[in-house]
Amino acid sequence: MENRIETKCLHAGWTPKNGEPRQVPIYQSTTFKYDSSDDMGKLFDLEASGYFYSRLQNPTNDYVAAKLTALEGGYAGMLTSSGQAANFFAVFNICESGDHFIASSSIYGGTYNLFGVTMKKMGIECTFVDQDASYEELKAQFRPNTKCIFGETITNPTCSIIDFEKFSKLAHEMGVPFIVDNTFATPVNCRPIEHGADIVTHSTTKYIDGHASGIGGAIIDSGNFDWMKYADKFPGLTTPDESYHGLTYATKFGKAAYITKATAQLMRDFGAIQAPQNAYYLQLGLESLHVRMQRHCSNAQKLAEFLENDDRIAWVNYPGLKSSKYYDLAQKYLPNGTCGVMCFGLKGGRNVSVKFMDNLKLISIVTHVADAKSCVLHPASHTHRQLTDEQLLEAGVAPDLIRFSVGLENVDDLIDDIKQALDNI
Repeated sequence: MENRIETKCLHAGWTPKNGEPRQVPIYQSTTFKYDSSDDMGKLFDLEASGYFYSRLQNPTNDYVAAKLTALEGGYAGMLTSSGQAANFFAVFNICESGDHFIASSSIYGGTYNLFGVTMKKMGIECTFVDQDASYEELKAQFRPNTKCIFGETITNPTCSIIDFEKFSKLAHEMGVPFIVDNTFATPVNCRPIEHGADIVTHSTTKYIDGHASGIGGAIIDSGNFDWMKYADKFPGLTTPDESYHGLTYATKFGKAAYITKATAQLMRDFGAIQAPQNAYYLQLGLESLHVRMQRHCSNAQKLAEFLENDDRIAWVNYPGLKSSKYYDLAQKYLPNGTCGVMCFGLKGGRNVSVKFMDNLKLISIVTHVADAKSCVLHPASHTHRQLTDEQLLEAGVAPDLIRFSVGLENVDDLIDDIKQALDNI
């Protein structure tokens, strides 16, 4: 019998045996001892499972990754040092110099820069697309060397909802995997694999941790994409890897091929492992995720409605509002709630929005988002500061846009803080 997601938040991933600790243990060790050279050699050849060095794998991380995999309904998963590392690994695991991939232009500014600038220096080109474009317009962006499509369930910071049906159908028609960053929705409110996504990523730093206590990321593979069906497109998975004595991941590991390669090859070479202590904090956050997301969403809904009805506010974008262009998609893919993040602007433009933020007393101005405490950020001045005005517009980031991450406080206290800040502009 399969447990429901609320129960999985508490019990998946780690099943203690008689006399073992009820909570996931922290394996705070860089290395692991073996009785013979041959035993360790089998690990280096991927002939046996186990641990030898925490730059690649750690038991604490794997227990927590197993819980996230269960929550997302995936086949295999891994933790990374950050959400950026997760998104980089997710794409780089199937792309190499000379390849191309497609991404929504509305994704988080740091990821936009990673794809459009840093990976371009590695010889991998990304085409950014309007995710609201038609199927035909999106299809026209494909090239023979296109290897994947990337998007976010709920975009950061513009709070757009991706049309899973359109993107997954397109990806699979073109023979590539659909990769989705599910950070804002979390698996409590949306499980992209159920809507056709092949690979899911997370910045676990956000809601999944929930308390701004540890940086981390995760990759979950559905195991559904048939790499051998498109063997010519994905030689890294379907041809021998000489750094592991010529083994072929797709034939040796089957559905676990993608995560095995990402661990054995990318984690080995880049070392972007999540610290076991951070994985432990992440595990604690996961236990209350299902309860916290309900409160985040209910608070955000009330605040969005309040802002929409204040005549000093120019606009509000929250998918839970019927006025949102993404309301119908939210109802379709996230019927139990979206997240606690919204964006809005004040009449008077950029300078007024900044002055409003400076007058807040309870709600903090921080770079973070999606944790227990409410916070605001001005993307054009902060997270998207590296983008040109043209890129800002392409990403849907208006100059007056304030990203508001609604926390778990009493909603009336948050409304009072917003009122006094508006009054003092």
